[in-house]
Amino acid sequence: MINERLLKDIEFIVELDKMKSILRQTSLMDKSKRENDAEHSWHISVMAMVLSEYTNEEVDTFKVIKMLLVHDLVEIYAGDTFCYDVEGNKSKKDRELKAADKIFGILEEYKGKEMRSLWNEFEEMKTKEALFAASMDRLQPFLNNYYSDGGTWKKFKVSKKDIYERIAPLKSSSDELWKFTENMIEDAFDKGYIEKE
Repeated sequence: MINERLLKDIEFIVELDKMKSILRQTSLMDKSKRENDAEHSWHISVMAMVLSEYTNEEVDTFKVIKMLLVHDLVEIYAGDTFCYDVEGNKSKKDRELKAADKIFGILEEYKGKEMRSLWNEFEEMKTKEALFAASMDRLQPFLNNYYSDGGTWKKFKVSKKDIYERIAPLKSSSDELWKFTENMIEDAFDKGYIEKE
């Protein structure tokens, strides 16, 4: 007899393959193609491992990585909403809540609850781990845009003010990374990658 819990786990794992087809607006640094959700989640998880030493307060890096690995699973059903898309962001929360019920509902209750709890914590951004996770989630596309000569900043005429607002969680999470990023924003502006207003 096949273990029912194992069947649910495998169903969930198979469903996760769809992450590889969810394209984001951000391109790879070499500009060869748009990044997908799976690539993004992997990249920010490794970033958390490498950059956690620069946080203002010590964080549980393993918990941060778990959050980063599950934070975009809802996009399998809700799609990726570009962070600077004003209209798309109006319905984002509702779409993602429904998607969270669906994706985490595939798993047996205790596993689904654990992942949903991590997702909720990430979304609320109240704990030091969630704040650092959000910082990595925002820093990675920032770096992609900077190192691709403006990328989506240029394409969508993103202002310096909007970039500062988007990257703001980093300011509370790491003084050192914030200073580094602030210098990059000003340099990107000087190079014409971003607009003033």
